[in-house]
Amino acid sequence: MTVPFRQQAVVFGYLIGRKLRRRKNYPLVLMLEPLFQCNLRCAGCGKINYPEEVLKKRMSVAECLSAAQECGCPVVAIAGGEPLLHKEMPEIVQGLIGRGRFVYLCTNGLLLSKSIDDYSPSPYLAFSIHLDGCRERHDAMAGREGLFDEVIRAVESACKRRFRVNVNCTLYKGITAGESVALFERVAGLGVEGITVAPAFSYERAQNQDVFMDRTSSALLFRDIFRNINGHRLIFNHTPLYLDFLAGNRHYQCTPWGTPTRNVLGWQRPCYLLPDEGYAPSFKALMEETEWERYGVGRNAKCSHCMVHSGFEATAVEDAFRHPFETLKMLLRGHQQQKIRR
Repeated sequence: MTVPFRQQAVVFGYLIGRKLRRRKNYPLVLMLEPLFQCNLRCAGCGKINYPEEVLKKRMSVAECLSAAQECGCPVVAIAGGEPLLHKEMPEIVQGLIGRGRFVYLCTNGLLLSKSIDDYSPSPYLAFSIHLDGCRERHDAMAGREGLFDEVIRAVESACKRRFRVNVNCTLYKGITAGESVALFERVAGLGVEGITVAPAFSYERAQNQDVFMDRTSSALLFRDIFRNINGHRLIFNHTPLYLDFLAGNRHYQCTPWGTPTRNVLGWQRPCYLLPDEGYAPSFKALMEETEWERYGVGRNAKCSHCMVHSGFEATAVEDAFRHPFETLKMLLRGHQQQKIRR
């Protein structure tokens, strides 16, 4: 993983604390969505398809900080919508940092050059900038010509100003291993801290349902990606066990409470990827009253092909705790080409 040592130490201490308290279900990352409004209409998303009255909603600074306090986990990923459209986003970020949270501010990059002076480089803040393929594919998925080049310039600028920068890559049907690796190598060359990657999940509200892969296709793609890397180490911001899961070498069940979601409508059940399953009035109610056993591969048809890090990275982290030597071996030997587990 490419996460700085300070953050690793805090997260490790948090995990040890939960183990000592014998907590079974606990969050690792809070997914905070202070708005659904966006300045793009991406094919694989659909947040922009909410009614106008929902798109006008904003979580206040106090609501955002309260959600982080309720949840208690050390990392907050601020998504949306496009978070930089929120006029109080600098105050939200500063408030979270002031409370010791590590913040990943997710953005499509369009507004970053205009907004970057509102933020200061910090070990507690990382911009997570979306790139879902090389130039032609990314522009087509986002529905805006020239976007890829704008995003690359935004990444370069943020890196030069010594911000922590992570590139978030969602891979859709049709992308090849060669294109994926070319994208990874290009952004790594810009000086980013890490790359977050996952196959796209068939988000229910997405306007185009033909862009998603099934689980077997995803595993085959990631096997080809690791084969194309050919021994070179790329800076993936994941545990090695999650990457091995993506290649079809491990069978994991989802850990949806590992990344609970608080958005403008409440605490979303069971995760941000299933927007029509209802909401809880508080984090406590979310954890205690959600029927978690209803969700996951083999339990719910909606979950059948999901391999997204928001659900499975927490599972991999738990597995790494149980098998530390296996995790170390994976770091050293890379990903073996085994039979895909369906």
